[in-house]
Amino acid sequence: MFTGSKNWTLALVVFTALALVVLAGERPLAQQSSESESAQDKSRARRTSDTQKPEPSPSPTPRLKDELPQDSDEVVRVETNLTSIFFTAADKNKRFISTLKKEDLRVLEDGQAQEIFTFQQNIDLPLSAAILIDCSASEERTLPDEKAAARSFLEAVLRPGKDEAAIVSFTGEVTLEQGFTGSIERLRSAIDRVEFVPPAGYIGGGIVVGGTPPISGTNQALAGSTAIWDAVWATSKELLQDSADNARRAIILLTDGEDTISQVKMHEAIERAQKADALIYTIGIGDSYNFGVNEGALRKIAEQTGGRAYFPHSERELREAFAQIQRDLREQYLVAYSPLNKARDGSYRRIQIEITNPELRKQLKLNYRPGYFAKTPGAGTPSKK
Repeated sequence: MFTGSKNWTLALVVFTALALVVLAGERPLAQQSSESESAQDKSRARRTSDTQKPEPSPSPTPRLKDELPQDSDEVVRVETNLTSIFFTAADKNKRFISTLKKEDLRVLEDGQAQEIFTFQQNIDLPLSAAILIDCSASEERTLPDEKAAARSFLEAVLRPGKDEAAIVSFTGEVTLEQGFTGSIERLRSAIDRVEFVPPAGYIGGGIVVGGTPPISGTNQALAGSTAIWDAVWATSKELLQDSADNARRAIILLTDGEDTISQVKMHEAIERAQKADALIYTIGIGDSYNFGVNEGALRKIAEQTGGRAYFPHSERELREAFAQIQRDLREQYLVAYSPLNKARDGSYRRIQIEITNPELRKQLKLNYRPGYFAKTPGAGTPSKK
């Protein structure tokens, strides 16, 4: 009798405990529904923001990396002591050569030979490219051709899910038409928005006559001027420097090279591009009859960053220039080494890549950036996954 009573009591206790556990694990249906709807709303909000077209701004703006928490999965802290250099090799007929080997080269930094850790041919790294379009009066006649060639270039170069591009226009001020995206549709729309807006009294050919005074004298001055170096500096500092660390970075600059109002100097723009590890490809184009093209300035900024300069005189040559840039980006080599100079002092280090094979040395020309700025303490840059 007592044994049976004890067993019944024990069963009752176990049943009651199980019931409490089940009830504790359940939540009211209304709460579950509310949380589900909240998650859906957040998802919809993200998709909606992704499809909104960015409004033009006075200058390119950072990609809001500071809004991400330090421990967010969206940020990867990358710290490396390797210095990476991209270069191309071409023969005397400007044909790209893709048969070089590690043994054919040696790398020097400030005159000291360095041990090569990585050597890759036809590298397949992601590409972050910014197209800068001068839409001042000197580009009025050629702007439609420039836009068409830029669209064709992006359609040919960008690989879905891997590469990204941004569109920047400039006169006396710099406007971010489209931040980095892999969407060809958005990039086409951004290029379509780029247009020449004549200042008050403009009658063509760079001539402005007296007429209705502008509402803002400052805006009028900006509309009738060109800030090339400001555009390069802002793009390097606020766009490319925040792109992924493992990406190839390039600026394609379409302009006549005549800067009239930049707040920064050309050498400062070059330095900022070098710090962002950005190659600059310049396409010197514009109304050469009324304005001319500053070939010297465009060659210098290209050579100092490891890019090339092109000076097309027709629509066909313009498209050929873009095709050459495309091949340049696809036929690059990557060489990486750990500098013997370990000082993180921000100093400029000069680089030489020499061909050790005597026969190849006579036939080939290497194109690469001539130097870089050493990192400084705490200069690690977060990169996107």
